Amino acid sequence: MSAPLFLVESLPPDDVVTLDGPEGHHAATVQRLRTGEDLLLADGRGGTVAAVVTAVGRGTLTATVTSRRYVEPPDPRLVVVQGIAKGDRAELAVQAMTEVGVDEIVPWAAERSVVQWRGERGARARDRWVATAREAAKQSRRTWLPTVSGTPESPDESTRAVARRITGAAAGFVLHEEAEARLGTAELPASGDLVLVVGPEGGVSPAELTALTSAGAVSVRLGPEVLRTSTAGVAALAVLSARLGRW
Repeated sequence: MSAPLFLVESLPPDDVVTLDGPEGHHAATVQRLRTGEDLLLADGRGGTVAAVVTAVGRGTLTATVTSRRYVEPPDPRLVVVQGIAKGDRAELAVQAMTEVGVDEIVPWAAERSVVQWRGERGARARDRWVATAREAAKQSRRTWLPTVSGTPESPDESTRAVARRITGAAAGFVLHEEAEARLGTAELPASGDLVLVVGPEGGVSPAELTALTSAGAVSVRLGPEVLRTSTAGVAALAVLSARLGRW
């Protein structure tokens, strides 16, 4: 089993590191790491260090660094515009997409989104997406932490903003059950942002589809099956990861 990964604000400059705070508590108390066990520290920006635990305290541990590594950011970048869904479906999508390698997740206030992010509710919902992505990145041992777009003041993006993203991207695709083109055979860029749009439970409306394709997106489907909003993005990312050589 691979060593557990913990996220830190910055990597230690020295060869001896003390891990405390929430991550130290998780390592020492929750995971119960012991002297001699291996762990990884990552800054979420491509840098990691491998270390061996030398001492364990209450909610803290000390480790000796054994190696350092930096991974270049992925290119093309995989950006998923996720229509906001009700219940825990959107968070399930964020978790799984992070595990399979998404680089940026854009909360989208789609026309058919049942849930609307407004005021404090929107800020809290976005915070849950950020926390979900962070925990999934740790579980999957990711060196780059995916970005969740938006701010507490403006947590989601409109269709107009999504269209602007597509205009400036290297490629854009909209998952749609009536599309004739398939994502598995679509032309992919060699570099830049690849934007994939996933609708909410009710799908992408005709007006949204027109706006997004007018901005340069291609309407595509995965196969004959109609997937849920919580699984469509994950399946599409798997296809793209294989085609781009990430997997």
